[in-house]
Amino acid sequence: MERGRSSPPSSIVAAAAGLLCLSCVGLAQEAAPAAEISSSDTVALPEFVLAENRVANQVPASSYATPVSFLRFEPQIDLQTRNFGEAQGDIAIRGGIFEGTAVQIGGLTVFDPQTGHYAAELPVPSGMLAAPTIQTGADHAFGSMQAAVGTVGYAWRRIEAGGEASLAFGSGDLNRQSIYAGEVVVDDPERDRHVAVDASWARSEADGTVEHGDHEFQRVAARIQVTSGFGETELFGGYQDKFFGWPNLYTPFGVAETEHLETTLLMLSHRQQVGDGSIEAGLHYRRNKDDYEFDRFRPGLFNPYRHETDAGGGFVHYRAGFGVWRVEMRGEAVADALESTALTYGRFMSRSYWKLAAAAERDFESEAGWITTRLGATVDDTNRDGSAVSPVARVSWTPTGEIGGATPRVYVEYSAATRVPGYTALNSSPAGGLFRGNADLGRETSRNAEIGSELRGQAWSARLALFVRHDDPMVDWTFTAAAPNARTAREVEIDMTGLEVIGSRTFGSFDLVASYAYLHKDADYGAALVDASFYALNFPEHRATLAVIARLGGGLELRCDNEYRMQEENLLRTIGGDEAFLTSLGLVWVIPHYDSVELSLVVDNLWDDDFQELPAVPAAGRQVTAGVTWRW
Repeated sequence: MERGRSSPPSSIVAAAAGLLCLSCVGLAQEAAPAAEISSSDTVALPEFVLAENRVANQVPASSYATPVSFLRFEPQIDLQTRNFGEAQGDIAIRGGIFEGTAVQIGGLTVFDPQTGHYAAELPVPSGMLAAPTIQTGADHAFGSMQAAVGTVGYAWRRIEAGGEASLAFGSGDLNRQSIYAGEVVVDDPERDRHVAVDASWARSEADGTVEHGDHEFQRVAARIQVTSGFGETELFGGYQDKFFGWPNLYTPFGVAETEHLETTLLMLSHRQQVGDGSIEAGLHYRRNKDDYEFDRFRPGLFNPYRHETDAGGGFVHYRAGFGVWRVEMRGEAVADALESTALTYGRFMSRSYWKLAAAAERDFESEAGWITTRLGATVDDTNRDGSAVSPVARVSWTPTGEIGGATPRVYVEYSAATRVPGYTALNSSPAGGLFRGNADLGRETSRNAEIGSELRGQAWSARLALFVRHDDPMVDWTFTAAAPNARTAREVEIDMTGLEVIGSRTFGSFDLVASYAYLHKDADYGAALVDASFYALNFPEHRATLAVIARLGGGLELRCDNEYRMQEENLLRTIGGDEAFLTSLGLVWVIPHYDSVELSLVVDNLWDDDFQELPAVPAAGRQVTAGVTWRW
């Protein structure tokens, strides 16, 4: 049962957040002279570059960190959560939905063929990965597959000798433990040889912040990294077992639902220089098992929802220079298979996907600066659906001179990206059950036109983008009062206008990242009777984020993430209204003279806001967690 909670008025919340962030800055400035006076108080904190990560608190209060933990307050990501992001986080970019986002690790696109709800099911420790990059527009259209709007990309982090062990306890009877260790087996700089291994184990369990919101997670992973004159090779294997419950997890009927997921991931990738260019290639295999219960107290009610998807594939990415031209080519292929007790109403249970992309780029010099043109195309195909050819074009101008010590860049681009619907949309029963599909759904296409500018100085950066996007069609899940016991997969045509502004600044004792985004949509469902949309029309019209890190001296650091949003109205959103103010506050102390020990206190949803990130899905409550980490 959802507990009663109230949110403070937005004006009070905004004022409180502003005072909090100003206090961080003031404390940092006051602490700086003391740090200068006594060198014995200087403590080396773990490396943390906010300008790269753009999120202050990367270890959540609710569970152990996963790749999705990097995205909770990311300016370009709308992470729509069930229970909490590490339980299930739908990754939406620029007003798209969870199906429109691709995830890449080491250049390999890893997607779930059943449903994009499981795109973030990756048994990869966040400590093995570099900060994510968010690709949209032309970069996404060229460099990814099976996604319409954007890509979240992770590169492998270099393995170094050392490790850490962590223990934490929190509200809702939370307890979590994790250990990570890296070992350099060969380190021979003269022969350019580096061989290293690392491994990680983590577990987490809690009763949760609402009744029937419990979870129990466990993850194991290991990696081998080989660097030589032939390039760098990564071999990774990971397994994760997750069980969690949540009322109204997928349906708005007040039922205590559960999800049990088991994910196995194997990856092999290699990259090296080839003359003036480079080549990158990789292979992956992923198995995802899902057991969903509509009612945890009556297992198997209506139909046992058990699924297993197997997907494997590979890619090759080549870059080279030919005179005044730079050429880039990429090819990727994936094959999958589905076993299911419920998704049996479609035309097929397996599918193969292919994508080829090629582009040429050239610079032109003028008195006003440099003009760079990029022109290319992509071809997407499957053995079950028709193919699509899509353009990729960009012109950018880097003017002569600087602005505030930084060189600006202005660009204009046009691109198209495409995907095919997943098995839940295609193979669910069209006439009965909780989720109603359509075997005749076709290829989705998204066309994006954009103009923007970028500035990057030594201690600051700014980015602005104005874009229009036409999705025709997009597959959405809809609600109608005429059939209130189901959500239905339908095609929708959407015209969207958007604005993104992101800025970062690093000062002597604090860092900040601020952003603002505006989105407007016009949707046409044709003759279909639609009273509400679960996903396509669940987006923030206005969203602002502010991340602050204040180094207070003596090994003490305050990390604060904030998000304010005004959401599009949705009749399925029954609690919390259409405005939200969310804050994650962390305090980290590396003990002076014992800098291998770190103490932390993290509070997620500081204001206990009851805003429903997904309509009809109850919000998670305030979570407070204290932990200790020992590093060696």
